Amino acid sequence: MIIKDLLNFIYAIAAVATAVGVFLAWWQIKLGKKQAETQFEDELAREYRNIAKRLPVKALLGEDLDAEEYDKALADFYHYIDLSNEQVFLRQNKRISSETWENWCDGIKSNLTRIAFKRGWDEIKSKATGSFEGLRRLEETGFKDDPYKWRKIYFKKKEWVKGIKGSP
Repeated sequence: MIIKDLLNFIYAIAAVATAVGVFLAWWQIKLGKKQAETQFEDELAREYRNIAKRLPVKALLGEDLDAEEYDKALADFYHYIDLSNEQVFLRQNKRISSETWENWCDGIKSNLTRIAFKRGWDEIKSKATGSFEGLRRLEETGFKDDPYKWRKIYFKKKEWVKGIKGSP
């Protein structure tokens, strides 16, 4: 009887130890994923800072640029627009956290309302038709939508349309 009780006790301890091990493995995977996400977001922030360094300080302060300054900065405005559109795409695919997205979205909105940025964005939009659709849509919503939710709406509508058409 004592041996049977001892064996049951050992089995119970082993089961608890296994559960603790599984929990710790899950926790480690979760921490690793969060660390990778943070490193990825940091790399994009670094890319933004590199672009911002090349832009005229006047543009970053919300001032207009003369024709020569503007022409010189247009390529960097384009790179900023491209990065911003990529950030929208990444959020749409939940590659960045909601907290980071809120911060970036505020920054995108702030920059695109600055005179020189707006001028560059307006020119780029008019010449690059069919490009930067995510950023265009974000602007149309007044920078209020979370692009991650667009994906859910799209898939819901797709299912709804499939159901109406009677396709499998």
